[in-house]
Amino acid sequence: MRRPYEARSPDERKRDSGTTKASGARLELRALSKAFGTAKAVEQVSLQIPAGAFVSLLGPSGSGKTTMLNLIAGFLSADSGEILLDGASISAVPPHKRNIGMVFQSYSLFPHMSVAENVRFPLRMRSALSRSAARARVNEMLTLVQLAHLGERYPRQLSGGQQQRVAMARALVSRPRLLLMDEPLGALDKKLREQMQVEIRRIHRSVGTTVLYVTHDQAEALSMSDVVAVMHQGRIAQIGPPRLLYEAPADVFVADFLGDSNLLAGRCLRAAGDAATVELPGGEVVHAVQGAVAAKPSDAVVVLIRPEDIAIAWATQAAESRNTVTATLRDIAYHGDTFKLEVLVGSAAMTVKVARAHALALTAGQQLFLSWKTTAARLLPTVTP
Repeated sequence: MRRPYEARSPDERKRDSGTTKASGARLELRALSKAFGTAKAVEQVSLQIPAGAFVSLLGPSGSGKTTMLNLIAGFLSADSGEILLDGASISAVPPHKRNIGMVFQSYSLFPHMSVAENVRFPLRMRSALSRSAARARVNEMLTLVQLAHLGERYPRQLSGGQQQRVAMARALVSRPRLLLMDEPLGALDKKLREQMQVEIRRIHRSVGTTVLYVTHDQAEALSMSDVVAVMHQGRIAQIGPPRLLYEAPADVFVADFLGDSNLLAGRCLRAAGDAATVELPGGEVVHAVQGAVAAKPSDAVVVLIRPEDIAIAWATQAAESRNTVTATLRDIAYHGDTFKLEVLVGSAAMTVKVARAHALALTAGQQLFLSWKTTAARLLPTVTP
């Protein structure tokens, strides 16, 4: 029989008294489901998050990310399934007794309270700390988020990034073992978002709390996370380290959602071991690795090639490459450090990213040779499960 979650061991009581730092909790979801009428928001989701990990739920709007966070926090009740922290079920535990921190996109700070009072508020609700211990804890959290000098200010006197850091300090002041973050940087501009991404990772390393982070921003999830779970229609389409998901996506949805991608429909000509030869609709023949796809001759397949893996080749280089196609340049877009080329290969549109030095002499309408390594082309199943 599982020990009730509310029961506190001596070590936990010591931690709650403020004498030790928080440590991350192990989170497990077992076949979790939630529907709103006939719409299935979360469907049979099982997930294990190691203690202290930073895990992102990534997906488009309506994929079930925020619903999952609300189920874990206790703001919604699951139709079926179970939620466990360190092996103990919390499915029947009310939200205020789960000791889970939560940071929202809207900050949700009290405008009539100072920064220090906002951070102290959860301690008044959840903790029996003395006044001096609570003051020390608040100062500790404000120092952690580098706002110790602004404790007497009010939220309206802070920038957006500073308000978000106050929200983080407030979520962490109770030393939760699990921190849920729902699109916390969505209201910030690009430069400030990037700065806050670095800050959140620094804070995570400092406190050791397990973090479950919801975002629809692919770059944010890839750069911040230990593990990314890509959600699609209420299910987890793929989960793994960021590099694995980007370089070896499980299907067309994951490949298309994670960064720019060229997805070329074709027909398998030959397949042996991990190698495959594919004919594109325009008659071009390319070579790719099969990955998890066991293709057979005549099978319809999709070839994934990332735009940054494609190079512009001279005629002599093109003759030496196993993967070379002739393309017509349709458009050139300037992106600062790179140029993005839109090209036509037969009837198929492709995107190519090249360094500025390689694009300055290009003009729309000209013919190009494009080449890439065989290992940069990967087969994907034609149908998303």
